[in-house]
Amino acid sequence: MDTERLIMRRWREEDRESFAAMNADPEVMEHFPAPLSRQESDVLVDKIEAQFDRLGYSLWALEVRASGQFIGFTGLALQTFDAPFLPAVEIGWRLARPAWGQGYATEAARRAVTYAFDEAGLDAIISMTAASNLRSQAVMRRLGLTRDPAEDFAHPLLPADHPLSPHVLYRLRRP
Repeated sequence: MDTERLIMRRWREEDRESFAAMNADPEVMEHFPAPLSRQESDVLVDKIEAQFDRLGYSLWALEVRASGQFIGFTGLALQTFDAPFLPAVEIGWRLARPAWGQGYATEAARRAVTYAFDEAGLDAIISMTAASNLRSQAVMRRLGLTRDPAEDFAHPLLPADHPLSPHVLYRLRRP
């Protein structure tokens, strides 16, 4: 899949090193419980690829068309942890710091939204993040997702007193 500036593709073995470096960056992982080790990062790539095989969609590796540089991921992930609004397909993104502020997350996520509704046949998608993650919430709003504060939740995979436990939930239904 392509956008004007990006190639959204399946993962390659050579992506793993850059992805691990990105996941080890404390700023990139600020709104996650902890940075990931190389092994944890590789396990995540394996899970992403397994979802592609199972569902036909997942989190696409992002490559800058002009340079061929890997910059992170954007895509769709089936979420099934214990929450009242799940199971559901989540749209999400994670980019390396040098790619921040250039509109890549929004550009790729718009393509993923089109895929979700026009190609995967989904009726709705969600997006969620820590309440403190204002940058991701801005992307969600640019994509047309809306938030009902009554659906905000404490993430069940984090301790109740963890600073990242308060999460916001955004939704978008098929047009």
